[in-house]
Amino acid sequence: MNSTNWIVDSYEEALSKNIVIVSLGLIINFINGMLVVTFFSNPMFSRDSRYILYIHLVINDMFMIFLSVTLYVLTYASQLGNASLCYTFVFLGTATFMISPLNLAGMAIERFIAICKPLHHAQICTPQRTHVFICLIWVVGAIPSLADIFILLSIQPTALFRSVVLCYTFNLFPSKQHRDRITASQVIYMSFVWLILIYTYCRVLFTARKAVSKGSANKAQSTILLHGVQLLLCMLSYMTPVIDMFIIPFFPVHRTKISFFNFLITNIMPRLLSPLIYGVRDQKFLKQMKECFTCKVIFVKIVPS
Repeated sequence: MNSTNWIVDSYEEALSKNIVIVSLGLIINFINGMLVVTFFSNPMFSRDSRYILYIHLVINDMFMIFLSVTLYVLTYASQLGNASLCYTFVFLGTATFMISPLNLAGMAIERFIAICKPLHHAQICTPQRTHVFICLIWVVGAIPSLADIFILLSIQPTALFRSVVLCYTFNLFPSKQHRDRITASQVIYMSFVWLILIYTYCRVLFTARKAVSKGSANKAQSTILLHGVQLLLCMLSYMTPVIDMFIIPFFPVHRTKISFFNFLITNIMPRLLSPLIYGVRDQKFLKQMKECFTCKVIFVKIVPS
């Protein structure tokens, strides 16, 4: 929607977009569900901080896919929705969106400790501390959404929560001044998180190359670079508003098509590739997955007496 007019998809185009998004969402969550079943099928994984962080990333991505696909379908199914339900979806979606890169940073640090300080890894990376770290990143990930809610409560009456609104983040704030303030605060917050993650990865990567032997250094470098690739895939989501901002003004008639492909490439696809990259590469996890989901055929040879 621009400032004066609605840009509406045709019925066929809207139907095809929703079929694509819902189908990909179901496929991704089905694959990620297999990863979750694999994790809980062996108690060994729940005692290893590496796999705890990994499965938390998978579950978080499943939750985010569910929320984003639901919101996408709701924008076509109903122009207006209950404000309280909309705020809840946007709050949870924003929180899960922020948690993924923080979780990947924690996974990289855990691998750095395991490779560079193996004698201290068991004492530092315990399951209890891993659970505390997960709670911490949930708090950090929820900060932007909590700030938005506090601002909303301070400028809007409580009757707003019983009204109907367009379920978009910017539509929660009717004043352009407040929308601009929220946009600026989110950009600053995301830039701050991005700089911290870049610094962490560079520091971990260079330290790992110096602190261990050549063979271990190569292993540490490849592992941390893998987390870097996962992080870049995850951080593509941060480019969504930037791409919309620069491309849509040149092609306003194709606004919905641009937003659709932007959402598909930067939000949906990374949630499929990132867990698979790590899960397939880990031989122990891959072996357990094969045992859980492959059909076993038993041949019985009968030898005459």
